[in-house]
Order: sequence, then structure tokens, then C-alpha cells
Amino acid sequence: MKRYALVGTGGRAGLYLEAIAATYRESAQWVAFCDTNQTRMDYANHLLAKAGAAPVSTWRAGQFEAMIAETRPDIVIVTSIDRTHDDYIVRALHAGCDVITEKPMTIDAARALRIAEAIEETGRQVRVAFNYRYAPHHSKVRELLMNDTIGEVFSVHFEWLLNTEHGADYFRRWHRDKRNSGGLLVHKSTHHFDLMNFWLNSSPEQVFALGDLRFYGRENAEKRGETRFYSRAHGAPQAADDPFALHMDENPQLRALYLEAEHEDSYYRDQSVFSDGITIEDTLSVLVKYRNRTQLTYSLNAYLPKEGLNVVFNGSKGRLEMNVEENSYVNGGGLREEEGNLDACRITVYPMFGTPWEADFTAGEGGHGGGDQAMLADLFGNPPADPLHRAADHRAGTLSILTGVAGNLSMQRGTPVFFDEFEVVHKLRGR
Repeated sequence: MKRYALVGTGGRAGLYLEAIAATYRESAQWVAFCDTNQTRMDYANHLLAKAGAAPVSTWRAGQFEAMIAETRPDIVIVTSIDRTHDDYIVRALHAGCDVITEKPMTIDAARALRIAEAIEETGRQVRVAFNYRYAPHHSKVRELLMNDTIGEVFSVHFEWLLNTEHGADYFRRWHRDKRNSGGLLVHKSTHHFDLMNFWLNSSPEQVFALGDLRFYGRENAEKRGETRFYSRAHGAPQAADDPFALHMDENPQLRALYLEAEHEDSYYRDQSVFSDGITIEDTLSVLVKYRNRTQLTYSLNAYLPKEGLNVVFNGSKGRLEMNVEENSYVNGGGLREEEGNLDACRITVYPMFGTPWEADFTAGEGGHGGGDQAMLADLFGNPPADPLHRAADHRAGTLSILTGVAGNLSMQRGTPVFFDEFEVVHKLRGR
């Protein structure tokens, strides 16, 4: 029986709370929660009770080492604000625990190096929860490329579309401050850059990026003629008919997690996406060259009328296209089995001198097209050997964020950024 402690009991934590309390209760158990906010920890215990599990002890952030010493977890699960991941990961490793962390593993190269050094010093393990790897359609692409279906991949075009519900949500909460999240190139695109490393079985060598805040923020709204502004939706009459407003009092989970917890930390989950203080980009374009010489063109836009992705691989034997439409969701605001579910997905192979054909795959049940449940089974169950090697360690976590980190540096400098400048890359390569 593995013993687990959780750090960060916000919206993303629910995925793990329910899995260990219900589905995997025969092989896993919760022993403690840690957070800056007691109200959210109490709500986490409420979720355990709903799942038929006993409540666990709760600990403030400053009591982290005391929690580990007292409750003796084998594994610490980190789902706190991105900028705090490295701190909890390193402290857990030195306290003798393995770690499972939400993506992104951390937000910059220095923090990634700190994690790598702690793993080297302690011999402990870090797993990164890349659920997108486990989604059947993404796994199918990996399988097709591994099987040489289109030969050597020369170039990839990858377009990610975030709509005005899901995309806007990053501009309402702590993610809107780049110091917390690294911006969307790190927080969100870590998924996509990890998929590229996973699909290509390679890692980046050179990155050039452009980005800007073009849609969200007060200045952009003023340019479009907006004259009514508010700081947050709750209690603001101007928010009543704003399609971008988040009304937490209308959603029981958001009300319990955030609205009723504000008195402790003044964290406002429902900030206006057209207010000042947003320091992340909503329009991003990236060029990446990989060590195997594949070239990637990538774009992310966070204000579109649809949600999903289009990715195209051009190879020596043909072309592979995947077109995905996903439903939209607000983190912590609905049923997890609805998060990122497929509305439609088509994977088409165009052989160089043959008839195009569609690849078969079976869509999974649950969140992120079945990726959540498959990942949880890998983390907490007894999975069979995986020929696709979907489990992600700290190396995968580091290489995925560094594409976004390099992109952020490229935007600042106006020049390409080479991975060789990152000390952590040399450590991962054993130099």
C-alpha cells in the first residue's frame, strides 16, 4: 500500500483525490494534505468523504517537512502554483519521498537544474503527469511514426486552438502573471512540446519565437471600443452580461474551492480578462529545430471560436494529418470526465504514391480523450509493459518546458536560442 501526500488542493487536485480515494484504494491511500489555504484543504477532505474515504490531516505550507516526518508518505503529489513546484519537489526528494508533479514540472531552466541536482543527490524519482501522451489519438500518432508509416519526419506544422472559454480562463487566474506560470508557452504549451519530443523521439536544439498580448487586457479592449470595465466578476454589475465573466457563485465546486476561500488569501479566481496586470501572451508563434533535424512550426492562439488542434507531419514516405475538435471546460468548474473530451478526431495518412487512409483508434472514456484514466492507471495501478514508453520522468519534464523557456528568451532577445546554453541540458546529457 503506497502512502500519498498532496501539496496544492485547487482545481487540478481533484483528479488525484478521486483516483486514490476510490478507484485505487486497494493499493494507495491518502495520508495528508498541504496548502496555503485551510478552506481548500477542508474541501479536499469533503471530496474524500464523498468517495467513502476517511479524512486526512491538513498542514499549512510552512509545515511541509513536519507533515512528511509525521505522516510518512512514500510519494508526494505536487499540484500547487507552477512557480512553487520546484521548491516542493526538491524538499520532498530530500525528505526521502518520490514525487508526482503536475505539468509544467517547473517554469525556468534554473529551477529545472535544481530538480535534476536533487534527484542526483537523493536517488529519488520524479514523474511528470503528461496525460496527453496517454490519450488514444496521441498514442496512435506515436505508434504510426514509430512504425515508419511516413518514413523520416522532415517537418511538422502544429496549431493549437484555445477558445473563448478555456483560453480565456488562463487570463482570469494566477496564470495571467508570467512570474507564476512562465506564460502559456510554458504552462500550456509544455503539453504540446512534450508531445513533439514524444512523437519524434528527439529533443529541441534551437528555438525562435514571437508573441504578443493582442486580444485580452484592458488596452486591447479599449482599442476595440470597450468602455465598461470591472476588476472581477463577483459583485460587479458590469459582469452580468459579459460572456467572458466567470460567475463562481453559480457553480458549487468553484464556490467551495475559491469564492468561500478568499477570506484566507485574497486569491480572486474570477478576475476580468480585460483588466490591467496581464503579463502573458495570447498570440504565439514558434520555430523549433530538433536534434534529428526535424523542423517545427507551432502556433497557439487563446481567443478562438473553436477548441482543438491541427498537426501535420511531412516525411520521406508521405504525410500524416491529425485534426481534433475538443469540447471546452473551465478548470475546477465541472466534471473531470468532460475536460478536453473529443468532439471529433481524424488521423489521415497520405502515402507518397498510394491511396490516403484513415487510422483506426478507440477513443477512451474520461477526461482528455481518455488520457486521464490511462495515466492514472499507469501511476497508481499495475499497468502492463508499454511499448510506447508514455511514462514521463524529470528529463521529459525538463525538455518540454525548455522549449517554452527558450521561446520566452527568444521573444526578449529577438534572436534564436540554442539549448546548449542551458546547464541543465548538459547535465541530462551526462556532460
